[in-house]
Parts: sequence; C-alpha cells; structure tokens
Amino acid sequence: MTILFAINPVSGGKDKTDTEQAIQTFCQQFNHTAHLLILTGQGDDLLLRDAIRTTKPDRVVAVGGDGTVKLVAEEVLGTNTPMGILPAGSANGLAFELGIPPTIDEALDVVVNGHTKLLDTICVDDADNCLHMSDIGMNAQLVNYYQQNNWRGKLGYARGALRVLLRHRLLKVSLKMGDEIIHRAAIMVVLANARGYGTGAVINPDGKLDDGVFEVVIVRRLSIWALLTMFWQHAPFDPKVVDIIPTQSVHITTRRKAYFQIDGEYQGRVTEVRAQIRPGQLPMMVPPS
Repeated sequence: MTILFAINPVSGGKDKTDTEQAIQTFCQQFNHTAHLLILTGQGDDLLLRDAIRTTKPDRVVAVGGDGTVKLVAEEVLGTNTPMGILPAGSANGLAFELGIPPTIDEALDVVVNGHTKLLDTICVDDADNCLHMSDIGMNAQLVNYYQQNNWRGKLGYARGALRVLLRHRLLKVSLKMGDEIIHRAAIMVVLANARGYGTGAVINPDGKLDDGVFEVVIVRRLSIWALLTMFWQHAPFDPKVVDIIPTQSVHITTRRKAYFQIDGEYQGRVTEVRAQIRPGQLPMMVPPS
C-alpha cells in the first residue's frame, strides 16, 4: 500500500521527529510505501495536491490537529481515496469523535486495517466545509481569544471561558429551516455534525457523522460552573437551556455582528451564515465497530 502522510511539524507544540520515525518503522515492517510531506504553513494546499497527484496514494493521512485534518479532508472530498488521522495536535475533535486511538501504532493500524466510512460535511456559505463543529457567539469568541493569546490546555481554556462569560452579550438570532423561522436570544448557536467538541464536551448527544443531517444547537444560557463542569467532566449541556433541531439546511441571521468559527478556526464577525449538509462526501478510515 502507498500512504501519503501530511505532517504538521509544529501542531500541539511538539517535535514530530519521533512520529516520523514511528511511521517509517511501521510501514517498513508491513511492506507499505510511506511518503512524508512536511507542511510549512505556506501554500500547503498546493503542496498536498501536487503530492497526491504524483504519488497516487491508497491513503492520505493527516498527522496533526484539526487544522491538518481539514487540509487533508478538503483534498479527498468526493474522491475514492480514503483519509486517515494520526492525532498529534492540541485539538483533535474529529479523531476523538471517531474513536481513533491516540497512540501512533494503534492509529496507523486503523489507517491500514480499519474500514472506510463515508462522512457527511456541512457546506458553509457555499465556500467552506465544516467537518465537525462550527458556532456563532460565545465559543467562537473564545476560539478567537485562544488564537490571539496562544493559550494552551485546560487552564488556558478556563481562563478564556471566564473572560468570555463575564463579557458576553445575548445574541438575537433568526433561523430559517425550510419554511420554518425561529427567533431566539442565545449565547451561541452551533452547527453540529457530531456529538461534541474535541475537549470531550457533549453538546449534541444524538449527533452522527453519517446520518444525512446536522443539528442546530441553540444554547440560551450557560453558567461558569456548568461550562467548566462540562469541559472537565464531559457532562452534557443542560437540556433545559438548549434547543437541538435536526436539519439539512439553515440560514442564520443576527441583529449585530457575532464571532464565528469553523472547526476551531476563527472566521471573523458575521451577521449571516448559510449551511447545508453534503451527505457521504468524506471517505475516512475508522476503527472496526
């Protein structure tokens, strides 16, 4: 088997030399051909596209966090080439959701011996793809603070969460789904293609990555204690303050500009978001059931 590894050398703040050696050792042991593409942060999409074209791999593997996963995913969407994940970033939301092991050899075994699952994606504003979670409001503001201040770990999250909760304002949002229009005041609205965030916080308990719908999760209010408990103990959101609506499309508008993020990447402040499900677009190697 020919396997192309797209490696982010700085994801998670850790050197990837040992990871590269483990990949080479594993592939040599089982007679696979490994091509290692070291990403630079400049023109990585073009580098990856060219590597796929020249190596014609049987698998393309993201070695890094959510940003690396998204980079690889966007190159294999709608193709017959499955992708795999070696979780190696500070955030590994999709890998966590799919139950991909955190150790290198176990994750490599999934890449080679797992089975292919066709995952849905969410098309956002006809220009971007959400694989996992996007949101407007409080969490997106926290993502922005995270990136601006280069915070890391749960302590950094707690610091940012406290800052956001003390400063947040309720959003007045309108959501159009089919012929139905819903008006709400909320601290955030989530486009959920899965059950929870990479931290383990469960926001959409019945979410699935391959059911042909996504869920719009409206969080009306949230206390500091509830937020921290959710992220430390993986407790779900209180259903009394959350509305969860399955849909295939949504048009969200806000009265004022609100923070917006897609798969952990801050997008800026917006007053409008359109989203639509794209079923079965992403071939992914996952552990046997």
